[in-house]
Amino acid sequence: MVRANGAVSLRELARVVQTSEVTVRRDVRALEAEGLLDRRHGGAVLPGGFTRESGFPQKSHLSTAEKTAIADLAAGLVEEGEAIVVGAGTTTQELARRLARVPGLTVVTNSLLVAQALAHANRVEVVMTGGTLRGSNYALVGSGAEQSLQGLRVSRAFLSGAGLSAERGLSTSNMLSASVDRALVQAAAEVVVLADHTKLGTDTMFQTVPTDLITHLVTDEPPTGDDRAATELQALADRGVQVAVASTDGADNGMSLRQRREMPPVPGPRRHQHPSGNYPGGAAPGEPRARAAGQSGGGVSGMSPLRTAQLAGEQQAARIADLAPRRH
Repeated sequence: MVRANGAVSLRELARVVQTSEVTVRRDVRALEAEGLLDRRHGGAVLPGGFTRESGFPQKSHLSTAEKTAIADLAAGLVEEGEAIVVGAGTTTQELARRLARVPGLTVVTNSLLVAQALAHANRVEVVMTGGTLRGSNYALVGSGAEQSLQGLRVSRAFLSGAGLSAERGLSTSNMLSASVDRALVQAAAEVVVLADHTKLGTDTMFQTVPTDLITHLVTDEPPTGDDRAATELQALADRGVQVAVASTDGADNGMSLRQRREMPPVPGPRRHQHPSGNYPGGAAPGEPRARAAGQSGGGVSGMSPLRTAQLAGEQQAARIADLAPRRH
């Protein structure tokens, strides 16, 4: 599977060979010792895969259930009549398919896949950047893409990447893609990162979004025993990122992100100032909705107490649940 796809998650390996993830993790460790593959957080890649980016055919077969759950939950952040930007990636493509049902929406994107997913949505306006086509992920990059984003203002940006860590934020392995993603961030009042658990704690070559500019993280539930992912989620929450965890087992994800935004606002200043400066009226587009997300700081939402305990034990679950009161 690794040779065919370039990378594979432990969860998918366990499902294919019909064994536990603990057993698969042990086997992957043995194969790494023989030099047959490289372990990555939550999965494995071909040797030397740290700096090599997988193409769309490989990425589209990885963590499909996780991407679907993440897209379902993230779609709750988008409301009728909004203007947003959506970056390139297979997870953002899944999100775009759900956005086709939102009336009056304007989506600015540099991704042909995102545009294709919205092409037949007659109530959604799609605006594409210029630029040069990068065939490996069907994205428009380069100076043409960046220049077309100058002067743009939208409520939020939805981005994915190759790695996410509390220390460095979101990163990718391609310089041109990173540069366009930075331009997308500059256009938005809020930044929503969509990243499955295999990307947590992974650091790749080019930073796209520093942690202090990430408003929301939508991810999936890490497998039991994945202490690294649990630690990274806690660290991101401690840095002020609002974390929502989607369930991949078909269970109810609980209160949607849209419902959380409709809760009574919690007083407190914004965690960071948008790099483009002040907006007319004293608030950036989408700021009132950001305040209504349930807290002004970070936290982990969208999972039951049982799932939270599976992340890192009862002690960490209690710490996560208490994040909001402690941050004021």
